[in-house]
Amino acid sequence: MKRGPYPTSTTAEHLLGGVQRVRTRVRGFAPWSPEKATLALLDQVRGILDEYVDHLPLTIRQIFYRLVGAHDYEKTERAYQRLAEHLNRARRARMIPMDVIRDDGGTISEPDHWESAEQFMATIRAMAKGFTLDHSAGQKTRLVVICEAGGMVPQLARVAHPFGVTVMSGGGFDSTTDRHNFAAALAGYDRPTEVLHIGDHDPSGVSMFLAFLEDVEAFTRELGGSAIFTRLAVTPQQIREHRLPTAPPKATDNRAFSGETCQAEALPPDVLANILRTAIEERVDQRVLERVLRQERRYDAAVDFENSINDCYRAIRRVRQRGRFFFGVDGGARVHANDNQLQFRFDLPRRALKLGRDDCPG
Repeated sequence: MKRGPYPTSTTAEHLLGGVQRVRTRVRGFAPWSPEKATLALLDQVRGILDEYVDHLPLTIRQIFYRLVGAHDYEKTERAYQRLAEHLNRARRARMIPMDVIRDDGGTISEPDHWESAEQFMATIRAMAKGFTLDHSAGQKTRLVVICEAGGMVPQLARVAHPFGVTVMSGGGFDSTTDRHNFAAALAGYDRPTEVLHIGDHDPSGVSMFLAFLEDVEAFTRELGGSAIFTRLAVTPQQIREHRLPTAPPKATDNRAFSGETCQAEALPPDVLANILRTAIEERVDQRVLERVLRQERRYDAAVDFENSINDCYRAIRRVRQRGRFFFGVDGGARVHANDNQLQFRFDLPRRALKLGRDDCPG
């Protein structure tokens, strides 16, 4: 069916039904001249970003809580919104780098494509250099980390991934379908699963955690699997131990809860990383992990050897095309020739390959 004509552009006036906007927020990069107090605040933010450079990007709320704890910044939602706007303008003015702060954004899906078959093969070779085995293989229990704040996932992944542990955001588990699908995945594993959960200590965070674990545990059990949940952070003990900033529960929230509230992002990034690392190490059999790593290193050597062979094949083709029979190092492989044979020696222990002239690829 033929469709059209399509509009060539979409205007704000068209989308707003003919109404014109009186004012809009700044768009793109834009100069900014903040007041003296705001400049001082931005200096404090830079200090926090430098302090936690190994944990970047940080969320705005993590920065907010570090300001509260280290610089007596006002702990109110209004102050948080003011900080968010200051950081928005500072990033647009190139005063704070864009990539040091993580925003919870949308999902992008684009098709895989390459400019040529050669580029595709180069991609495969590059992937082979990053080859890893499942570091959780052989462990009695599979571990999964779920964090209520999606912006903290990259920080937690840096700790968890070397152990073969998956890190997920808990924001998508509000629906029955998602909980069932997650439980079905857990039931399909060949071993029990322990979920390490990181979330806010408040009526909402605790209620969500309890509803989630009870629902998933029940689904998993009915589907023939086994899963247990551990509340890793934030706990009342951690709030006391690290003297985290707290607030009373909202008077309008009637859910069962007693005590002060605290958000997960109030934990300094390095403290949270240590909590997670300790929890994983306590649950991982290091001897089993080391066996997997040794096997992985053997595979890495095999991949390097295969790449060296491929480098030699490409070198031979260039030699034959140019009519030469001698050259030096090519892709980590040393090549020379005499009247009867081409000989290749690779930079790997006790590895050598000899090819006769008739075996040389064309």
